[in-house]
Amino acid sequence: MNLLAIAQLNYPNIDPIIFSAGPFALRWYSLAYIGGLLFAWWYIRKGLKGPGQPLSKEHMDDFLTWATIGVILGGRLGYVLFYNPAYYATHILDAFKLWDGGMSFHGGATGVVVAVILYSLKHKLNMFAFGDRIAIVSPIGLLLGRLANFINGELWGRETDGWWGMVFPHDDKGLLRHPSQLYEAFLEGIVLFIIMIVLSRYTKILKKPGMLAGIFFIGYGTARFIIEYAREPDAHLGLFGGIISMGQILSLPTFIFGLWMIWQAVQKSK
Repeated sequence: MNLLAIAQLNYPNIDPIIFSAGPFALRWYSLAYIGGLLFAWWYIRKGLKGPGQPLSKEHMDDFLTWATIGVILGGRLGYVLFYNPAYYATHILDAFKLWDGGMSFHGGATGVVVAVILYSLKHKLNMFAFGDRIAIVSPIGLLLGRLANFINGELWGRETDGWWGMVFPHDDKGLLRHPSQLYEAFLEGIVLFIIMIVLSRYTKILKKPGMLAGIFFIGYGTARFIIEYAREPDAHLGLFGGIISMGQILSLPTFIFGLWMIWQAVQKSK
């Protein structure tokens, strides 16, 4: 039995474009961003009941725009600076072509962190408590984003001889590869979301502002670092020193930032 043929059948050839009308096209990737932001807005807003909340529903309504800008600008700027600075240094206008793809989660996360800080300062909110609420729902955005990567047939994994290997349509080498997008969707999305929900609902962790956000950053940094061993490095970057990818390098400060968040939460609770 030809294992390669089975793998080819296992990849669902879903059209990345949901529908189009003239020059307009709605893509699954765009819908992932929209869905993640709207879910975050709905879930956080739903939980703002009773006294002692770190923000109001009106704040959340207003912050949705800030978060959208933070995700898009941060994600794009992160990709430009971290993954292809040499190209964009000589093709500056291409940096604004969001429709050509190229977003960085680490950059998007940084953009949201900046948005939380600026919004909290403007409205005199507790930025750490605010950040905890954002952390609870962030895994859903990761889940949807990775599923969109899978549908697009991009950011695939390294070569494997496992029966679960897949041949991705845009891979010129036609190799059986790890569906690493699904690994990330599971660990960074589903598992991390369950952890966030359990901690926020069944413990008193929200009484220590910043701790839940710290756990999120540690969880994401750890999951991303591990899965990078199954993910194909960017062709133009490869592995630095032959051992570590750009995704792993960026996950280290993410992990450290999470540790700092937990440390400050513990210090303030003493």
